[in-house]
Amino acid sequence: MTEQSKIDALRAQAVPAQGHWINGARALGNTSMAVISPIDGQQITTITDGTAADVDRAVANAKTAFDDRRWAGMPPAARKTVMHRWADLIADNALELAVLGIRDNGTEFGMAIKAEPGSAAATIRYYAEAIDKVYGEIAPTAETHLGLVHREPVGVVGAIVPWNFPLMIGTWKLGPALAAGNSVVLKPGETASLSLLRLAELASEAGLPDGVLNVVTGNGAVVGEALALHPDVSTIAFTGSGATGRRLLEYSARSNLKRCFLELGGKSANVVFADSNLDKAAKVAAGGIFRNSGQVCVAGSRLLVEATVADDFTARVAEHAEAFRVGDPLDLATHIGAVHSERELQKNLGFVTDATEEGATLVTGGNRILAETGGTYMQPTVFKGVTPNHRLFREEAFGPILAVTPFESEAEAMALANATDYGLAGAVWTRDLSRAHRCIRAMRTGVVHVNCYGGPDITVPLAGVGQSGNGADKSLHALDKYTDLKTAWIEL
Repeated sequence: MTEQSKIDALRAQAVPAQGHWINGARALGNTSMAVISPIDGQQITTITDGTAADVDRAVANAKTAFDDRRWAGMPPAARKTVMHRWADLIADNALELAVLGIRDNGTEFGMAIKAEPGSAAATIRYYAEAIDKVYGEIAPTAETHLGLVHREPVGVVGAIVPWNFPLMIGTWKLGPALAAGNSVVLKPGETASLSLLRLAELASEAGLPDGVLNVVTGNGAVVGEALALHPDVSTIAFTGSGATGRRLLEYSARSNLKRCFLELGGKSANVVFADSNLDKAAKVAAGGIFRNSGQVCVAGSRLLVEATVADDFTARVAEHAEAFRVGDPLDLATHIGAVHSERELQKNLGFVTDATEEGATLVTGGNRILAETGGTYMQPTVFKGVTPNHRLFREEAFGPILAVTPFESEAEAMALANATDYGLAGAVWTRDLSRAHRCIRAMRTGVVHVNCYGGPDITVPLAGVGQSGNGADKSLHALDKYTDLKTAWIEL
C-alpha cells in the first residue's frame, strides 16, 4: 500500500464512543460530546463529557498510585525502561496516532506526523534518559555537618493542554512529570481528545502502572475548574489562553495554593533587516505563520521589515502564501490544513474585518474557502500597513493572518518587537553578527530565532515572559516544575 492509501484506510475507520482513561481502563460517563471533524464538518465519534465527580475519581486514583509509590518507588532504571517502551509504541503507532489527531483537529499531515507522534516519541525518550541522570546534591557544608539536597516528586500533577498540538504539548507535560515520579491527571482540549486517549492506552501497554496516568475529557469550565480547585492536586501545568490562565491562578488561591505553570501564547515578531537573505527569509516567514493555519503558539504573526525593502519583501511573502495548497489535511499534496473549528474560523474572519476597517491594506487572502466541503478552511492572509494601534498588531488571532509593519532603524525595530504584552518567541534576520546579538538581548521574549524560524528541539526550554506565562516546557529545566527540593541537614 502507498502511504496515501494507508492514510485513507485509517481515515475510513469508525471510532467508537470514547470514555475517560482512569486507573488503567476506559470509563464511559452518563453524558457525551460530539466530536466534529474540521475536515468536512462531520461527526467522528463522541467523548465523555466529564463531571467534577469524574475528576475526583481520577485524582483519587492518581493520589493512591503516588502514595503507595507504585511508580515513584520503582528503581530509576525500571521507570526508564517503561518510558522507553512507551516511546517505542508511540513510534510504532505513529501513522494511526497522526491520522486520528488530524481527523480531530485539522493539522496538515506533513506537519502532524512530525510534530505529533514524532515529537511525542522523542520527548518521552528524552525524559526517560533523564530519570537516572538528574539527581540531588551534596552541599559544601562545615566539617561538622552534611547537607544533602533531595529532589522529590510533587505528587499529583494536573495537566491541561490545548487542541492545536495535543500529543506534542501533552508529552511536554507528561514526560518530565512522570520522569520525576509523579502521577498525572490530564485534561485534553474538548475538541481534540482522541489522540491523547490513545496515548494513555499505549502507556498502560508499555507497563505504566494503573492510576499513574489518567485522562478526563469534557468541557474546560467543568473538568478544568474541578482539577484546578482540587485540594489533592499539587501542581497545574497549562497551555492555552490568557483568560483561562488567569482563572487557574484564581482557583489556586481559592484552594490549596497549588503552583500554576502557564504557557499563554504570543504575538511574536519576525524582524527582517535589509541585509538578510531575503529569499530565504520570505519563504521561512510564510511557513512561520501559515503552517497549521497559523494555529501555533510561537507563530511569527507580526512581520517587521526594514522600510527600504518592505514592499518588495511583502510581495515575496504574499507570493509564497498564494502558492500554498489549502485543503484536506489528510491529502499528502496539501500544504495547509483546516482551521480547527467553525468558531475559530469566524474569529479569524473577524480579525480580517477589523484590520480592514482600521486602515490596514489587504495584500492577499482574507476569505473562507472550500465551504462546499463542510470543512473550515481559510486563505493565508497578509495585511500591510499594520500599526501598533491596530488590533491585529496587539492581539493573538491564532489563525493564518500575517501583520506587516515597516521600520526605519534597529532601535525602532526592537521597540516595535517589544510593543506587546506577550513574550514567547521572535526572530531576527540579518547578516550582521553584532546586530544579531544586540537584538537577542533587546527582545523581551523566551525564544529568539536568528536567520530561521521554528525548529528548537526538546533540548532547549520554551519559556514565556510577560503575559506569555511562566515556567519552562522542554529541556531538563522542565523537571523543576515537577519536583520539590528537600534539605537533609545531618550532624556528623
